[in-house]
Amino acid sequence: MIGIRKKNGSTAAEAAGGFVLALSAGYMLSDAQLAGAVTFADISLAGALSLPTSAAVLTGSLLRSIISENVGRNIVKIAAMIMILIIKLFFDDREEPKFCGIGTALSVFLAGVSVSVLIGEIWYKLIFYIVYGAISGYTAYSAAIIISGLKKRSVIDLTASGGCAYSVVYAIAISVLCTAHVPLIDLGIITGTAVTLGGLHFYRQTGGVVCGALTLCGAFLASPETGLSILLLPVAGLITGYVKERRYVVSAVVFVVTDVMLSVFTGISQGEVSSLINIVCGAFVFTVLAPFYSDRWLITEGSESNALPELMNARMSFLSDSIGNVRSESGRIAELLLDKADAAGDEEEISEQVCTHCFKRLFCWKNNYGTTKRGFRKLGELTEFSAETFPYELSDCLHTDELIELYKERSKQRATAKLLEMRFSESRQLMFEQIKIMEEMISAAGERLDVRYSSSVSCQVAEKLRKFGIVHNNVIAYYNSRNRLLIELYFSYGDCPRSFSRICDLISDELRIPLGSSEAVSSGKEVRVRLYEKPEYSLEVYGASMCAGGNKDNGDTSMVFGDGTGVSYVILSDGMGSGRKAAVESRLVVRLFRKLIGSGVNYISAIKMINSIMVTKSQEESFATLDAVRIDLDSGQLTVIKSGAASTLIKNRDGFVRVAAPNFPIGIYPQSEIYYRDCQFDEGDILIMFSDGVSENEYMYVKELLGNENDLKKIVDEICVKSEIFNPSPRSDDVTVIGVRMCRSQFVNM
Repeated sequence: MIGIRKKNGSTAAEAAGGFVLALSAGYMLSDAQLAGAVTFADISLAGALSLPTSAAVLTGSLLRSIISENVGRNIVKIAAMIMILIIKLFFDDREEPKFCGIGTALSVFLAGVSVSVLIGEIWYKLIFYIVYGAISGYTAYSAAIIISGLKKRSVIDLTASGGCAYSVVYAIAISVLCTAHVPLIDLGIITGTAVTLGGLHFYRQTGGVVCGALTLCGAFLASPETGLSILLLPVAGLITGYVKERRYVVSAVVFVVTDVMLSVFTGISQGEVSSLINIVCGAFVFTVLAPFYSDRWLITEGSESNALPELMNARMSFLSDSIGNVRSESGRIAELLLDKADAAGDEEEISEQVCTHCFKRLFCWKNNYGTTKRGFRKLGELTEFSAETFPYELSDCLHTDELIELYKERSKQRATAKLLEMRFSESRQLMFEQIKIMEEMISAAGERLDVRYSSSVSCQVAEKLRKFGIVHNNVIAYYNSRNRLLIELYFSYGDCPRSFSRICDLISDELRIPLGSSEAVSSGKEVRVRLYEKPEYSLEVYGASMCAGGNKDNGDTSMVFGDGTGVSYVILSDGMGSGRKAAVESRLVVRLFRKLIGSGVNYISAIKMINSIMVTKSQEESFATLDAVRIDLDSGQLTVIKSGAASTLIKNRDGFVRVAAPNFPIGIYPQSEIYYRDCQFDEGDILIMFSDGVSENEYMYVKELLGNENDLKKIVDEICVKSEIFNPSPRSDDVTVIGVRMCRSQFVNM
């Protein structure tokens, strides 16, 4: 599995943008204050970033110090950042959070001690630089955790250590903003108020208290006066969080009124009046930005939210194992109860029936026991009975004809029993295979999905549907591993809307996100449709076909569809022979495959289920090939799936890849043979699928055509037209050729 490679141009642009932002941050943070001292924010930022961006922070800080003539005052900071760069230059793990924190703390301490030694203040400054280095190092460690997390998932993760890291960085950021020299307004209080309002509005009282307390902490770090002026901010966040009204303006008004009332009761000073003005400005900022909030970029759930998925996973796994155990026990019981024909039992029964009233009984079974026993054993082993094949050991027997007739009858009974046993054995084998398929499907359904459930979007969509009178059973909104929004809508079969395009437009307008919709899938009782943001990549697909021998019906069936999660399938099936009967078989395979995939069954279990249906659908022999490709349009992962199908050719940047599978088609044996292979697939690569009507003699020509032509339609048409020329057999077959190319989507939500 190889993901799609990014273009070098976009990487260079990102690097240039990061350098400019780091340079600007270093410039702005150079003269910021923290608790009456020069802030360490720029040092921690340099320690947390990569080597080039750390150099940009140093450059910005040095440039600001030169312009403001504060190089001497900031000499410790500049020296610390130079040491950070030197450390990062010689170590490979320079972007590890722990390394960033330790390196930053050590650099600050050494820089401070070195400067103090030069000016003769070592004993006075030693304790200060130990504390200063520890705080700046921990801040760099927290910032590095944040940066590392954003690179991996592009999501603000407030759980576990991520929440602590964001708290530290947020408090430092508020303190820096509070000391920014902007006339009349306090950027720290305005920002803190807007964040606190966001926390209490979207996460109720818990969010209001936590965000308010962190804002208050940052304000106190800036100065005690600033902290005292917003001392009641967490209390206002707690009280407002209990308000049931969920409108932005209502939350902002209640918050401001609560804060003003608490300030009046405790006595308003001149500083608090200006802070109240800033709080009002922050509330205004919140009302403007709140409609654009999305929990797409935020994870707040703790480990408790994993309890239900883990429980369902455990129960599904247990149920799957139990079904597997029942299948094994059933097999053992069937073997124990198997009623096999017993030749020895036949010998005793027939001898008792024939020899009981014969006067030579004592002579045969007493005087010549061994010879008589061998004769009866040979009779039991015969398949054809006549005077010539009759055992010589029983040549003196008086009941030869009776023995022959009895053994003929028993031989027929054993043959019939054997035939029935073979049929029962095939039925049991097929039944056990179906149980195994069910076991695999349940196990796959219990696997933990890499998605994040969004309760806010689910409630928002459900409310929109109710507002327009659209009856639904359930709404589930979640983000996939690529942070792309997907919404599953479930309707009762009787209440299912005729068209989902209107629903898609309504929800797109409500969420301000352009959405697409998959085709509806019915379970018989419910109908499900998925709405989704467009993935990063799309497919260009073109197909061409010809019928064999002038037939009106093509025995090949092809289809392109998506499951609504960002995974697309291109499937081609070739029925046995050609004409109408072959077309029926291939259509059955394709339609069943699409139905099962759309219902959530993985492709391996789907093929096994289709094979079981094809084996048992009629007494006549019927089978069809299955050739499919599964393409993840988020990651570019390509999986080629085959059951008795012709080869697939892939043209990529490294050349050509031919994927072939020496297995049987679907419907021949109870146990299906499935071949799948993951291949490299990139933007612009081309994949060609063939039915059996295209001879392997044409593959070299196809490779040459792919190397010289880029128009997918021309390539497919040319292969289809030339198929008769390269076919060595005088008997023609239906021909189908499908071309697939990976393209970048025209619009992708970021």
